Amino acid sequence: MKDSTEWIETLNKITGLAQSGLHYSKDVYDKERYEQLLDHVRILIELKEIDTNNFIPNILQDVGYATPKIDVRAVVFKGNKLLLVKETQDGLWSIPGGWADVGYSAAENAEKEVLEETGLAVKATKLLALTDRRKHPHPAMFLHVYKAFFWCEIIAGDLRPSIETSEVGFFSKDELPPISTARVTQEQIDQFFDLLQQLPEDTYFD
Repeated sequence: MKDSTEWIETLNKITGLAQSGLHYSKDVYDKERYEQLLDHVRILIELKEIDTNNFIPNILQDVGYATPKIDVRAVVFKGNKLLLVKETQDGLWSIPGGWADVGYSAAENAEKEVLEETGLAVKATKLLALTDRRKHPHPAMFLHVYKAFFWCEIIAGDLRPSIETSEVGFFSKDELPPISTARVTQEQIDQFFDLLQQLPEDTYFD
């Protein structure tokens, strides 16, 4: 796992340098070299049998200096039960959330994700943690991602699934379904249940 993670992180750094070079370089020949470098990265990713169909278009659409992507997640309890959604993508369960959309604050994104995925209107009341995905036991991923976890309170609404979620529900700590560790780790979920006793004064960060 460590070798795979280091390999992905190295390719991610090379991609970031090439992406930034494409944005700032004024020389047509330098731009061509950066594009060739991205294509070499694509080939190296393919050698690990990772899908690269949208790799180049996605990188070129991300205009400007290369920065980490932001994933927002909402921690929502009802009594002593945690709100979880079953992801259609992998059939596993996670707390609601996803990529942050442009035009919304991080908290607004968390609230929007809960509404879209579960039908519940919530209010984000505290930023619990801002983590670097690479520093926690998630499966290896090519992108460099920061994850923002918000404590949210239910305002209104009724539970319902969505296009992205086939099932939604509240679960106690001793009845948790299989967790999508690509999105949230078991350790993080255990920590969320611990917060039912008292929310921390400080925000955790890596």
